[in-house]
Amino acid sequence: MAKKSHVVLGGSRRGKDPNGIRIGNVNPKETVHLTIGLVSPKLPDPDNYVGQTLTLAEFSEKFGTKKAVADQVAKILKKHRLKVLDVSLATRSMRVSGTAAQIEAAFKPSMVKMRSHHGELYLGRRGTIQIPVELKGMVTGVFGTDQRRVATRKSRAATRAGHAAPLSPLGPADLEKRYNFPPGDGAGQTIAIAAFGKGFFADDVKAHCEKFGRPTPKVTKVAVADSETFSLGEALGLRPQKLSHVLAHSVEVMMDVQVVAGLCPKAHIVLYFSNNDQRGWIDLLNEVITSEPKPIALSISMGGAEENLGWSKPGIAAVNERLNIARLLGITTCVSSGDDGTSAGMNDGRAHVEFPSSSPNVLGVGGTMLNQTGSVVEEVPWWEKPGWRSDNGGGATGGGVSALFPRPAWQKVKVKSLNSKSSDGRVVPDVAALAGWPWHDLTYLGTDRPDGGTSAAAPLWAALIARINAKLPKAKRQRFLTPLLYQSARGDEPMGKVAMREMTSGNNASFPKPGKGYKAKPGYNAVTGWGVPDGKKLLKALEQV
Repeated sequence: MAKKSHVVLGGSRRGKDPNGIRIGNVNPKETVHLTIGLVSPKLPDPDNYVGQTLTLAEFSEKFGTKKAVADQVAKILKKHRLKVLDVSLATRSMRVSGTAAQIEAAFKPSMVKMRSHHGELYLGRRGTIQIPVELKGMVTGVFGTDQRRVATRKSRAATRAGHAAPLSPLGPADLEKRYNFPPGDGAGQTIAIAAFGKGFFADDVKAHCEKFGRPTPKVTKVAVADSETFSLGEALGLRPQKLSHVLAHSVEVMMDVQVVAGLCPKAHIVLYFSNNDQRGWIDLLNEVITSEPKPIALSISMGGAEENLGWSKPGIAAVNERLNIARLLGITTCVSSGDDGTSAGMNDGRAHVEFPSSSPNVLGVGGTMLNQTGSVVEEVPWWEKPGWRSDNGGGATGGGVSALFPRPAWQKVKVKSLNSKSSDGRVVPDVAALAGWPWHDLTYLGTDRPDGGTSAAAPLWAALIARINAKLPKAKRQRFLTPLLYQSARGDEPMGKVAMREMTSGNNASFPKPGKGYKAKPGYNAVTGWGVPDGKKLLKALEQV
């Protein structure tokens, strides 16, 4: 009997891509780039190293891939005519390339050419990946043969529909006052932003900062792997269809940068541009993990339901592994909890939460809005009545109970899933900030463009963390924030209760399905977490923990 040359890589099966159309075969001479996950020591679970921070060298020594494993994998891949581009023991991965024909021979992914509904061309596949039998037990994932999108951002340009109150969009000074930011400008801090759009328009950042009397910060662009980035001038030279795509997906990038720039104008902002597929996410996190200087926070304003078909099990595991590495390095990854309430964009009548905000290795950030009655302005959970938006009929802060991640021991809260027969999973969000009415005062393509969503709340929290870190004593800096919020900070009260302004009414029900949501209540809840920050109180609490 002939000896088997390949074995199926566990969890690699992919189903049909509902967001693309197959248009033909892949040119066998086309170059394909892959990121390979390498078997490595088991990472600490979320309840270990709470309040402790490792250097990259310390992490690599304890938990990085062993050089012998990486060398053996590289040797085998070279036998299969693949080119090893680089190896990172710290991020437990290597990047390789080859022609489509070589990739097919090595991993048998049966790649095809796909076209998205927006006209983008990309690689797709169905079925499993097979690895050479010599690699069995040394490889955890092969990413790059399926480039379907894994995350979305669904909020749109803000409107005044349904709001009669004469409130103006909030600028940096308004946000500093509302959330009692400690004084400062972010000097000496590095803040990373995940950018899955393709454009960065420097003139808009400058105009935004000048409008509010703030210095224009240093912004560094990092193009991850084979991703594209465009200035406005470069974008305007693109063909109409691609220009439209770039402009549509650059709104998010520019909002994130401006929220951070207005609140931390002296910080160093690093924009990591990457592709919105599994490999793109993995490569982006690898870059952040190994960057110098190390960022205090990473802002991610994209996500999708845990059950989203864009993710595979190995893909979620690989991203979560890198988020775990980031938290061990003291990086707080601030992730938007979503703009579709309890549906998380799904339409099956069940409650869902979004990944990666559901990871226990991040700070899940929900959203609020302002209501005005007479002269009284109240901050409440973000929930807009159906019809405010044309794409799905409603908007609300995401939140709920994870179906993927167990509840860490440090998250001592009593929240039950809306779904029957569900176990006690990780609950999100952890915190919240302005996402809805009257929106954030922003600039896009030279004009005022108020915007929001939990996509705006995440970079706000990244900026606050940077402002606080600059004020902390050296021994208390660069710590992963999330579990600390659940620790006692005053008597028996958790830090989240001591340093937050809680939301006690409202809900995050999505429309039309599942039509029910979690309810805000005193203390922690699955709508806005502990609530919105009091920055000075949070600084004081962190000084004492």
